[in-house]
Amino acid sequence: MKEMMTDDMQLVGEYARNHSETAFASLVQRHIDLVYSVAVRQVRDTHLAEEITQVVFIILARKAAGLRPQTILSGWLCRTAHYVSARALTVRRRREIREQEAFMQSAGDEDERAAWAQIEPWLDQALAQLSEPEHNAIALRFFERKSFREVGTALGASEDTARKRVGRALEKLRRYFLKRGIVLPVAAITAAMAANSVQAAPAVLTPSVTALAAAKGAAASGSTAALLKGALKIMTWTKAKTAVTAGVLMLLAVGATVTVREIQEHRTYPWQGKTIDDNLLDRMPPQVRILPAKYPRVGVGWGGRHGKLIGLGVDAKSLIQAAYSGTYGTKHRTRIVPLTALPPGRFDFIACLPDGNSAALQQAIRRQFGVVAKMETLETDVLVLTVSSLNAPGLRASQQPVQAGYIHPGALKLRGADMDSLRMELEDYCQMPVLDRTGLAGRFDITATWEETGGKGASEALKSALLDQLGLQLAPGREPLPLLVVRPAE
Repeated sequence: MKEMMTDDMQLVGEYARNHSETAFASLVQRHIDLVYSVAVRQVRDTHLAEEITQVVFIILARKAAGLRPQTILSGWLCRTAHYVSARALTVRRRREIREQEAFMQSAGDEDERAAWAQIEPWLDQALAQLSEPEHNAIALRFFERKSFREVGTALGASEDTARKRVGRALEKLRRYFLKRGIVLPVAAITAAMAANSVQAAPAVLTPSVTALAAAKGAAASGSTAALLKGALKIMTWTKAKTAVTAGVLMLLAVGATVTVREIQEHRTYPWQGKTIDDNLLDRMPPQVRILPAKYPRVGVGWGGRHGKLIGLGVDAKSLIQAAYSGTYGTKHRTRIVPLTALPPGRFDFIACLPDGNSAALQQAIRRQFGVVAKMETLETDVLVLTVSSLNAPGLRASQQPVQAGYIHPGALKLRGADMDSLRMELEDYCQMPVLDRTGLAGRFDITATWEETGGKGASEALKSALLDQLGLQLAPGREPLPLLVVRPAE
């Protein structure tokens, strides 16, 4: 194992010095499955993933001479595959928008939400948020299946340090998934990554990648050449952006007040992005802000740390929930009843005062939206979930320790889910309070399908599927419930 880690960069050096096709072929043979797997997870298209794999190895061939001897090649290849896949997705999205703009506006968000409810499509985006040392540690541990001692040796650290670094990285991945409603312990993430992170690339791909990459892409097709050019630009820009950020920090450290004023004049702030980092709350100056979302088509969610709150890409209801409930995640969510119109669109918000953040955020909502909220017990329409028959084919006792899955029009699939998890999925889908009166304990694997013609909602087709396939009845009712009632501010 240790020799293989050393051999990677020896082979890179051999190719860089002597243009050895044998050395490069060995590198492709070793790592093609890893690169192909990263691409497949991100683009969900085997043909496009093959093209991305070719581009990654062309980039390796072009940059071989500039790689440091201590480079962890598996980590470098993972990051490069991420850059290339991101570029490929951008190109594909632009083409789809040109061809089917109307369809994308109506159906794109729903398709994305259904996909994001599963763990696999999020993995590479989550890995991209890690620091380079943490990413390298994960790549060595799970993608190359190294022991902690071997990981430590490769990283120039002790076995104990490698273990801690992998542990910290896994905890960051867990929090990343949690922000997207995927509740998984570290042990489950570990098992899933170990079992599924790398899949075999098509056998015919290895010789074509080797030949094309060794020639540094000279004979690449038009689409491959364009993807290669775009990916190299992304990688160059990423390095340049890091350098610019360091330069700005240096100017701030020596008192460049003009630069500070120029930065503050912009309408976006350092905490606004596409992913939530709770640690930012401890580094940001005291502030309470509600702003239009920097990325309005990206719904992320909200979280908190030490009584401070941050949210990205949330709608007005979620923002009010964050301010008034003080809880986040999928459990114990406050049901909200708006008795007045709420502003459309999505918002980014932060409240990071030394204390009193919930109250301060409530005041900001009152000022900007003209609404206030209060917990009240009201009689309201509900859906009641009960057991009609046992041993239905779609409801089976599960050995899975955690929940994973999704619900979208026409399909419900959960693994390791308790009844409360099913209740929350149904509540989100039907947009009505769902009360669990099944009395069923434990965890279940749950599968149901139906023909859905009217979009989300408590349709008769959904109710029939629950009854026939799960043995569960979903019936309308009316009961008093504690609700967060939103009214106009006086």
